[in-house]
Amino acid sequence: MKRRTFLQQSTLAATGLLISPYAFSHAGADFPTVRVPATERKFNSPAVEKLISEIKNNIGNKEIAWLFENCFPNTLDSTVEFETINGRPDTFVITGDIDAMWLRDSSAQVWPYLPLMKEDKNLQELVKGVINRQVHCILKDPYANAFYKDEKKISEWKDDKTEMKPGIHERKWEIDSLCYPIRLAHGYWKATGDTSVFDGDWKQAMRLVYQTFKQQQRIHDNGTYRFERTTSWATDGVALGGYGYPAKKVGLIHAMFRPSDDATVYPFNIPGNCFAITALGKLAELWKAIKEDNDFLGAAMALRQTLQDNILRYGIIKTPDFGEIFAYEVNGFGSFNLMDDANVPSLLAMQYLDNTTAANVYANTRKYALSEANPFFFKGKAAEGIGGPHVGLDYIWPMSIIMRGLTSNDDKEISYCLDTLQKTHAATGFMHESFHKDEAAKFTRKWFAWANTLFGELVWKVYRERPHLLK
Repeated sequence: MKRRTFLQQSTLAATGLLISPYAFSHAGADFPTVRVPATERKFNSPAVEKLISEIKNNIGNKEIAWLFENCFPNTLDSTVEFETINGRPDTFVITGDIDAMWLRDSSAQVWPYLPLMKEDKNLQELVKGVINRQVHCILKDPYANAFYKDEKKISEWKDDKTEMKPGIHERKWEIDSLCYPIRLAHGYWKATGDTSVFDGDWKQAMRLVYQTFKQQQRIHDNGTYRFERTTSWATDGVALGGYGYPAKKVGLIHAMFRPSDDATVYPFNIPGNCFAITALGKLAELWKAIKEDNDFLGAAMALRQTLQDNILRYGIIKTPDFGEIFAYEVNGFGSFNLMDDANVPSLLAMQYLDNTTAANVYANTRKYALSEANPFFFKGKAAEGIGGPHVGLDYIWPMSIIMRGLTSNDDKEISYCLDTLQKTHAATGFMHESFHKDEAAKFTRKWFAWANTLFGELVWKVYRERPHLLK
């Protein structure tokens, strides 16, 4: 569970950070310098700086331009440690206000920079270093979701009832933790054509990903992974001896935790399994490119087909108001959980993550997720959007608003997302983990690099495809 840091309006005012949630919303406003000073930045990319300058000079909405300047480079400015270890680039990426590297977050944090690598070879090396570090993490423990750079560091969660090792921050099994590194590796290859990073260690890690997915199908037994924690926070523990509630052995992958790091209700998390379908397809494409053995390729594609078939059979629920939609979680016995969570992969983000399973069902599901039929869709005085159990009721995640914009083809909806994000950063110049639906100055996590970089990705996409929305 990531640390929750709530900043109240009075606290912000005392530090001088809060002027007004809407202080910069008028034309000609002066914007304070909040980006990390150049001399203190962890990594500098001329390609990133060139893009920032271009967008600042070419869009009329100066507050969005200022937010882009702060948010888009935030991962590079403040979270990366780039070096060469044993002759190979190595990049450790913290998530922000926690000094640990999540496989999920680190992949998503550098993802928007991939198109810029061709004009910035150092940036390419940095991303290559992220891939190498992720391989190291997977080989250390494919069930862990977050790691320390210091291999000897003992986690605050050392007493969790699971196979904790030094150097592991948290060991919550989440399907997406193994999907994101495949997405990043595939995106890197597509952007550069470089296959040199896919060495023996990478191949071993990919085989371990496949083995972990197979083990967590739990066809014959529960496998080796279990997790329990002594806590009063219900979403941090796993029931029934750490193996979770029972599910029918249909071939879907069991997940004990969601992308939010919260425990699942039913073990078959549908967004996670759909992400695995996409990831296995990308892995197969990479495997062909590096001309590896066909036996593994065939096994990976067979697993992908099994997941696809069972998503269609067990993951789709007929509702009276939306027609057929994807459930968030199921157990294969007929029980299902209808909701969506802001963390990606989510039902809303399936299109963003290139999942094409039942496109017509996704369209219905998107409408459901962005409606008050979703128990974690909140609508208040400040905004409307999706949250989740992780920070509690009535807190909207900017990530969900960003994802709504990234998955929309409607100018009006995209404009709403940009306008809402502009009005809810609480005069800080950055995105946050979440904010209260009625008061944006009540927010969690002032430093959350994934949300910052994802916001930059949205602005850049709109700048390329719909520049009139940024006037």
